[in-house]
Amino acid sequence: MRQALTTGVAGVILKSLFVKGKIMKYPVALKKIIGVDHYKVSVPDLPGCECNGEGIDIALSKISDSIASHLSILSEYGEPIPHATTIDNHQEANPAVIWCIIDIDITPYLGKSHKINVTLPELLIKQIDDRVSKSSSYKTRSGFIASACMNELNK
Repeated sequence: MRQALTTGVAGVILKSLFVKGKIMKYPVALKKIIGVDHYKVSVPDLPGCECNGEGIDIALSKISDSIASHLSILSEYGEPIPHATTIDNHQEANPAVIWCIIDIDITPYLGKSHKINVTLPELLIKQIDDRVSKSSSYKTRSGFIASACMNELNK
């Protein structure tokens, strides 16, 4: 799933956009290449992940594929998935670009799931089950716990 947000050539999006569930929201910088109708696209949180494309739509489509390939290689080598930061972290170093956000489902790059046994207090289990039953963000208790763990580890 791709979602692009822009506010102009030196645009800024002031929201904090990190991980929600297992969707990583990577800031992407688009810079028009002078003299041609091409854009250079880069992902500052994924060093070396960049491409060129004719027009913004094609460039964003290509960078989504590049991000997937980049994360796949990291996963194959057992490297951690780099955490997405906010556009604010990159804007000072790259003021004259169009900023976008690319949503990437990182689930395929987290590795194989393993069943574990966890002991929790009864009241906590009831609170978790209540939250899961009332929220469309979580399908299972395990999904809720995994999401809470990812959020804690990414602090």
